[in-house]
Amino acid sequence: MSTSTNLMELLQQQLLQNDTVVETLSQQLGGVEKEKAATAAQTAITALVTSLAKNATRPENANDLLQAIDRDHDGSLLDHAMEYFSGQFQPSNPKTTDGAGILRHLLGDRKDTIAKVVAETSGLEPEKGSSLLEMLAPVVMGALGKTRREAGFGLDDIVQMLTGTVQQQKGSNPAMDMITRFLDQDGDGSAMDDIAGMGMRILGNLFGGKK
Repeated sequence: MSTSTNLMELLQQQLLQNDTVVETLSQQLGGVEKEKAATAAQTAITALVTSLAKNATRPENANDLLQAIDRDHDGSLLDHAMEYFSGQFQPSNPKTTDGAGILRHLLGDRKDTIAKVVAETSGLEPEKGSSLLEMLAPVVMGALGKTRREAGFGLDDIVQMLTGTVQQQKGSNPAMDMITRFLDQDGDGSAMDDIAGMGMRILGNLFGGKK
């Protein structure tokens, strides 16, 4: 594993291209279609990784991120993803699975807007978009913790991996540019209009390699 590792691809391989995980996600979202769950999860992970990369470019935020990883996210959650998604994972540190807390720090007052993007790209209700973000935030942080633990990444390595992932995803991930627009702007008006029809593009991008 190196700083050129694409965090999005790593998460896709371990989660979204695992039929059992996607089925569990769909059940946690009230029994929605698996395709909708996968599309929403892809958008949610994109939003979380993009937000982390954006925040990590500021030195003070990058230091806070590293401290949070070392304190609360040792990567064990990613090793027990199925137990986590089914509600059976019980970490010794409750902050390991505190998705709401992670989102407050990461997205702040943009959480509801991003949740709406997640929901509308996949045809879910807005509250399910919010629930999915809370569910996946600890997983993304766990992936960073696992990478730090296994590869011995320092602060600069983590920042490079995050920003590199965003750069690699541009052009191939239909949700990336959209999410970036919402994080950089108010996220309404024409940007919200562009969401319509994006779900099928995201789904095709996610599963195109499996056909």
